[in-house]
Amino acid sequence: MTAAESQATPAAPPAATGAVLCEDGLARPPWAATDPLLRAYYDTEWGMPVRDEQGMFERISLEAFQAGLSWATILRKRPAFRTAFHRFAPDTVAAYTEDDVERLMADAGIVRNEKKIRATITNARATVALRREGGLAAFVWSFQPEETPEPRTVADIPTRSAESVALSKALRAKGFAFTGPTTMFALMEATGIVDTHLVDSHRRGSSGVWPKA
Repeated sequence: MTAAESQATPAAPPAATGAVLCEDGLARPPWAATDPLLRAYYDTEWGMPVRDEQGMFERISLEAFQAGLSWATILRKRPAFRTAFHRFAPDTVAAYTEDDVERLMADAGIVRNEKKIRATITNARATVALRREGGLAAFVWSFQPEETPEPRTVADIPTRSAESVALSKALRAKGFAFTGPTTMFALMEATGIVDTHLVDSHRRGSSGVWPKA
């Protein structure tokens, strides 16, 4: 989920394009201003560094499932996704068979999209193969840019970058699927590789990767 996409979540009035001062005295983007689940995710998880293989594989998987849907939908289904995909353990998912595809397609708790399910299995196998080159997390982080955006409003937040285009191309060359440039920019935002917190947000600079603007 890109920050710009998440801002489209009906969690705040459409006119609210800058940071919103919430009732607890903290400033957040519109998408994290009202919904308790999205607020908790924003305050504790979104934009924090993910440097382990399993965590990065889970994020890539969920970003792929989010395509065409709201992030709130995926977040609410995340516990079911974790159960259905064995907590996104790459070795386990890489060994899935057609029986597992049928099992997942019958699971009402997740998004039952066969192409995305099969892509997740494909990506698990590609993740295992990437261990020969230092691993998935290190590979994704190698595309960290030299600078990060400093958005003051939602309109200032990009949906892709030269680095996300390059990452998309590189992952596809390694056998990954559903890793388009916009999806990869969303991944980079969610895992701290770029910081697109609004400048006035209380979370700006909280990852420790980028200084507060």
